[in-house]
Amino acid sequence: MMIRDLVLFMLLVTVIAPILLHTYRLGSFNFSSSRDEFLEDFSSFTLSSHSEHLNILPHESSRILKEPVGTVYSNNTAHPEPDASAVEQNSTDVQGSAHDLQLPESREHKSTRALSTTNENVSSIGENHIRQITDPLRQLNLSKGIPVQSGTERVKERKRVQQSIQSTDKVRKARESSKSENDDEEAAAPNTRVQYLKDQLVQAKVYLSLSATRNNVHFIRQLRQRMKEIQRILGRANKDSELPRDAQEKLRAMDQILTRGKQIQDNCALIIKKVRAMLQSTEDQLRVHKKQALFLSQLTAKTLPKGLHCLPLRLTTEYYSLNYSKQPFPNQEKLEDSSLYHYALFSDNVLAAAVVVNSTIAHAKDASKHVFHIVTDQLNYAAMRMWFLVNFPGKATIQVQSIEEFSWLNSSYSPVLKQLGSPSAKNYYFKSHRAHSDSNMKFRNPKYLSILNHLRFYLPEIFPKLKKVLFLDDDIVVQKDLTGLWSLDLKGNVNGAVETCGESFHRFDKYLNFSNELISKNFDPRACGWAYGMNIFDLEEWKRQNITDIYHTWQKLNHDRQLWKLGTLPPGLITFWKRTHPLDRSWHVLGLGYNPSVNQKEIERAAVVHYNGNMKPWLEIAIPRYRNYWMKYVDFDHEYLRQCNINP
Repeated sequence: MMIRDLVLFMLLVTVIAPILLHTYRLGSFNFSSSRDEFLEDFSSFTLSSHSEHLNILPHESSRILKEPVGTVYSNNTAHPEPDASAVEQNSTDVQGSAHDLQLPESREHKSTRALSTTNENVSSIGENHIRQITDPLRQLNLSKGIPVQSGTERVKERKRVQQSIQSTDKVRKARESSKSENDDEEAAAPNTRVQYLKDQLVQAKVYLSLSATRNNVHFIRQLRQRMKEIQRILGRANKDSELPRDAQEKLRAMDQILTRGKQIQDNCALIIKKVRAMLQSTEDQLRVHKKQALFLSQLTAKTLPKGLHCLPLRLTTEYYSLNYSKQPFPNQEKLEDSSLYHYALFSDNVLAAAVVVNSTIAHAKDASKHVFHIVTDQLNYAAMRMWFLVNFPGKATIQVQSIEEFSWLNSSYSPVLKQLGSPSAKNYYFKSHRAHSDSNMKFRNPKYLSILNHLRFYLPEIFPKLKKVLFLDDDIVVQKDLTGLWSLDLKGNVNGAVETCGESFHRFDKYLNFSNELISKNFDPRACGWAYGMNIFDLEEWKRQNITDIYHTWQKLNHDRQLWKLGTLPPGLITFWKRTHPLDRSWHVLGLGYNPSVNQKEIERAAVVHYNGNMKPWLEIAIPRYRNYWMKYVDFDHEYLRQCNINP
C-alpha cells in the first residue's frame, strides 16, 4: 500500500506536474513580442530602395491592446509624413477574446502580402492592410461602448487649442498696445489736468452768472473759494508736471461744487445760451487784443530806441564842434570808376549802415575795389559822415550824400514825391483811427513818407556814369564775398533778384489789386514775386528800356491807391515785370525779421541774410536766435556807443 502511494506520488511529480506547469505557461503566454516583431517588420519594409517606418500603430509591450487611429488617410507622395500627435490610444482589455488570439496570424499574413506588392500599388495595398488590422479593433471598441475619435475630430480639436492660444496672445498684445497708446497720449498731452482745471473755471463762471445759482448765497461763497484755489494752483503752470501736489484734491473739490451747481440749475438750454454769450464776448475781446498787439508792434517798429536816437545827436554835435564838416573822404577818384564794385545804400540809421559796410568789407577779397555810396536825409547827414570819418573802413571807398543834393528830384519830376506830400496821403498815414481807413496797419507806416525808400527807382540819375550797382537794404548782413554778382549774365534783364514764390503770399495777387481792370489785363496773379534787399541792377539796360518812365506811369495811375497800397515792392513788381533775372536762393535769405523758424543751414550758406519784417536786430523785439549775426559786426566798446548806453 505504501509502495502504491509512493508510485502515484512519483507519477504526479514527474508527469502530471510538468503538464500542469506547461498548461499554466501556455495560458499566460504574451503575444506582444510577436506583435512587436510584426509591427517592426511591417513598418520597415523596403520598396524601391526607400526604407521608411510607418508609425501608424504604436508599439506596445503590455498585454493590453490600445485602439489605433480610427481613420487612416492614404498619402500618395514619395515621402509621407504622418502626424504622430494625431494618434490617440484607447485602452481596452481583450484578454481571452478570439480576435486577440487571431491578431498575430492576421498581421503576419498581411505583412507577407505587403512585402510582395509592386511600387504602383503600395499606397492602396498598405492602406487596405492597415484598415483590415484596425477595423476589428474599432468594432471591438464600439461593441464595448468605448468612443472612437476620428482623425477629422482630432484635427478640429487641435485647431481649437491653437485658436485658444492665438486668442490669448491677441488679448495680451491688445493690452500691451493699449498701454503703449495710453503712454503716447500722456506724452503727447502733458497738460491734461491743466486744461481740465481751466475748463472748471469756465464752468464756474457760468454758474456765477446764472440767476438760480446766484441766489444761493452759500453755494456762491463756496464756488468763489474753489475758483480762487484753482487760480492759485494754476498760477503760471503750463504742464501737469508744474502743478502742486494738492492739485488733484482741489480738482475733485471743484468737481463736487460744480455737481451741486448742476443740481441747483438743471436748465440746459439756459446754460447753453450763457456759454454762447460768453464765447461771443471772448471772441470780441480777442479781436480787440489782436488789434492792440498789432498797433503796439507797428509802433515799436516805427520808434527808435533811446540809444539809437542818442547816437546821431552825439555824432552831429561832434561833427560840427570838431570842424569835421570840411574834412573829405579819401579815394574820391574811385567814385565813378565803373571797373570797381559799387554799392548803393539808402538809410537814415547810422548803426545799421555801419553793419552793412563792416560785414561787406569783412568778407571782401580785395576791399580796395569796393565803393559804398550812402544816401541819407538832411537830419542824419552830419551823423553819418562823422561816423565813417571816425571809423573809416580800411581800403574801401565811402561816399555820403544827402537827398537834398539831388536838385532834379522834385514833385514836378517825381509823381511819388508829389503824392507823398499831398494832404490825402498824410491823412491816410496819420489818421488811422478813422473808420474808412485801411485795416492793415503795416501800410500806414509813416516810413513810407520818406523818399529814401523810393530812391531805388532813380539809380541811373543818382549814378549816371556807372554800369552796374548792387542795391542793399540797411537791415541786411553780408556773410560772403559778393563780387561774383557783377559777372552774372542777366540775359537782357534789368534786375537780378532772388524769387520768393515758394510761399503763396509772395505772389503777385497778394500785392496787387487784381479786381482792377488795369492790373488784371497786364499781369498774372500767380506770377512769382521777388525780394528787395539785395539786387544787382544793370544801369545801361535800365536806360535802354526806359525803366524810370515806366515807374512814373504806373505811379500816376495809382494816385488813389486803387492798384496797390503804398510801398516800394508792389511798384517794383510792376516796373520790373518780365525784366527780372532770378538769382540762386543762396545769395539772399529772407525772413529773419519775422520768421523764427528759418532753416539754419540756409542761413549759414547764405551770402546775405535779410531782417525784413518788424523785428529788426537793433530793436528789443528782435528774434534772439538771429540777433548775433548782426551784433558781431558792432563794436559795443566804441566810445560813442558806450556814451549812449548801446549794449548787446
